[in-house]
Amino acid sequence: MSKCTCPARSSVVKKDNIAKEFQNAMEAGNGILRLTPTWVPRVFMQPGRRIKLHPEDWYALGVHRGGINERWYGSTTEAANANRNPDEGLSYVKFNGKRFLLRDAVAEGKGDVVGEKIWKKHQRWPVYSKFFDDLGPLFHHVHQMDKHAKNVGQDGKPESYYFPPQLNAAENHFDYTFFGLEPGTTKAQVRKCLEDWNKGDNGILDLSKAYRLKPGTGWIVPAGVLHAPGSMCTYEPQWGSDVFGSFSSLVEHREVSWDLLVKDVPKGKKHDLDYIVGMLDWERNIDPYFKQNNYVEPIADEEQSGDGYWDRWIVYGKIDGKQIFSAKELTVYPGAKAEIRDPGASSWIFVQGHGKVGNLTVDTPIMLRFGAEPNDEIFVTAAAAKNGFVVENSGSEPLVALRYFGPDVHKSMPNIGDHAKQ
Repeated sequence: MSKCTCPARSSVVKKDNIAKEFQNAMEAGNGILRLTPTWVPRVFMQPGRRIKLHPEDWYALGVHRGGINERWYGSTTEAANANRNPDEGLSYVKFNGKRFLLRDAVAEGKGDVVGEKIWKKHQRWPVYSKFFDDLGPLFHHVHQMDKHAKNVGQDGKPESYYFPPQLNAAENHFDYTFFGLEPGTTKAQVRKCLEDWNKGDNGILDLSKAYRLKPGTGWIVPAGVLHAPGSMCTYEPQWGSDVFGSFSSLVEHREVSWDLLVKDVPKGKKHDLDYIVGMLDWERNIDPYFKQNNYVEPIADEEQSGDGYWDRWIVYGKIDGKQIFSAKELTVYPGAKAEIRDPGASSWIFVQGHGKVGNLTVDTPIMLRFGAEPNDEIFVTAAAAKNGFVVENSGSEPLVALRYFGPDVHKSMPNIGDHAKQ
């Protein structure tokens, strides 16, 4: 008896032929689209084994591509991996045994999918989220600000973290994250760390501070801020870019190549240490009130909570006065129904329970084979959000979904620090 290693997958519809399939999917789901898993490997990380991928599939793309420790949600952003597959990082819409790229669906439906304001300004779905799941800590790295990312044809990338309890029963090796630099650190000290790259541990973490991670809480991480994420499984709404640069030469005694520091540095600047140090948002990195200005805990949205259901803000606040992304956690208790009406499109992943969203069945798998197409991920288009829809729990445990939104969607939301006022 032969062993089954990969489930049968839906067939791919190319961009030029999606109009009819897209329209049928929109009509069948009343504007709610079902998405398939988007797995992303990283050569510089080790799988944390908590994102429900079968143990035999952690290296499904080959050991040379690295272990799969990320799953991306609602993504129209390509993963910036070497030797990548053409669609790596991109989400697919599934309907009636076929699938097509969410990116193509956005191009076809425009404002009906992402919202008129977002389409007019960005001509795309400009955000995405992921589950980041590493066995140990990651290197101290930075996502460039716009002014530096644009030098290599990219966008800067602010991001955010939330640690869902459902995926964090195990803490793995290091449940602490280093953020920024100790107040009083000088640029010359950071420059010296880069000069010492090939001497072993270049000492960048000696200049930083680690914070204990706690399930059910989160952080806002502006572009330009150094961070070395710990080994807690993390839900990460972020801007649609995959730029970064590692400032660590070693992590857990494993070499980090210079190429990972300068992969998004212009050709003429790859050994310009002053330029590289200049990619840091210095004042934010040495902020003595970094936790106060960037740490978040859930806040209930009383206006969208009711009998048997609870909607909570998990990512909120502004960065440089701008509403870049946001996220909420919806919990619907057994037998209850939640009436949801959001001001914009959103991407959903279910982390617990079984039920329905509109007329689409949703459930949370225990384990997935690479290539499986479960019912745990959806995209609620702007058209569906405006009309409203019902989320129903038909199971015996809470139905829990994480959903994130694009920029400038909400007229009001909590500010960073508001959780402490409750």
